[in-house]
Amino acid sequence: MAYEAGALDATLAAAAGEDSALFAELRLAFTESAARQLDLLRRSRCDANWQMAALRLKGLAASFHAEPLMDLADEALDGAPGDPAVLRRIKAFLDEFAAA
Repeated sequence: MAYEAGALDATLAAAAGEDSALFAELRLAFTESAARQLDLLRRSRCDANWQMAALRLKGLAASFHAEPLMDLADEALDGAPGDPAVLRRIKAFLDEFAAA
């Protein structure tokens, strides 16, 4: 999945204004928070934990207008707990976002 900078970076830029240090800090905070939810998804051993982590990831993505990540969280919600394909796609999205 290709990282799409659009709405997510625009949301971060709007929140940071002209402060590039704040922009970088917000970007890092988003990345770390999403990575925590991915870790919780990976460690989920029951449906409830999987659903909760996916919902938190979706909420984080929605609050920052990260539509591709919201779609991936929906995919996790619709899929089976521990689905390695969706976990790989979420990881790929986060890696691309962090590298951009």
